[in-house]
Amino acid sequence: MTISTRTITTLLFDWDGTVVDSAQLGLTAYEKAFAELGILFDHETYRAVYSPNWLSVYEGLGLPKEQWQRADELWTHHYGEQSAELIEGAGETLGQLRQKGLRMGVVSSGNDCRVNREIEEQGLAGVFEVVICHEQISHRKPHPEGLETAMRALGCAQMEVGYVGDTPEDIEMGKGAGVLTVGVRSAYPTSWKLESAQPDILIESLTELADHFFGAVARP
Repeated sequence: MTISTRTITTLLFDWDGTVVDSAQLGLTAYEKAFAELGILFDHETYRAVYSPNWLSVYEGLGLPKEQWQRADELWTHHYGEQSAELIEGAGETLGQLRQKGLRMGVVSSGNDCRVNREIEEQGLAGVFEVVICHEQISHRKPHPEGLETAMRALGCAQMEVGYVGDTPEDIEMGKGAGVLTVGVRSAYPTSWKLESAQPDILIESLTELADHFFGAVARP
């Protein structure tokens, strides 16, 4: 099924790396968490095994399963010591899309409390109609459940929805949900693999996004 950008009424966004510039913050939190656990954090392995599913990261880094919960607690604590900022131009781009009449939401692997806190801190609470995080779903990316849950909440059909993300798992999830996929480069380790995931649209910066969508205002 080929989806035209002209049929898109709704854009759903990954959060980390796509809207908020959190790559270094996440890495720092991993480094501190592993240090407190007394386990060597190997940066080369991290780059090779990185995934939005942090349980896969723990497994790839050789963290014993019985320490995963404690690692989660430490990561959340150390991430919270830092302040996340929007990707350059993200605020303006979301404003442009809103002016075009596009509906927007977030589908993220992140923690509900953290993602919603950052949305509030960035003044975006009124921008997103739905926010789906890992607590609202049973299956993690690249399973399409998160997108399917958001589409049900919004009452959207597949041909009306585009998903914007910065990792191959985002693109795979979008394809699994049958929606238009947009890959955007980020500072996360797997961003270089985006092209091989074959998104419908590939952009170098989020600021290019508004050029591709017409929205309700532009429709006759």
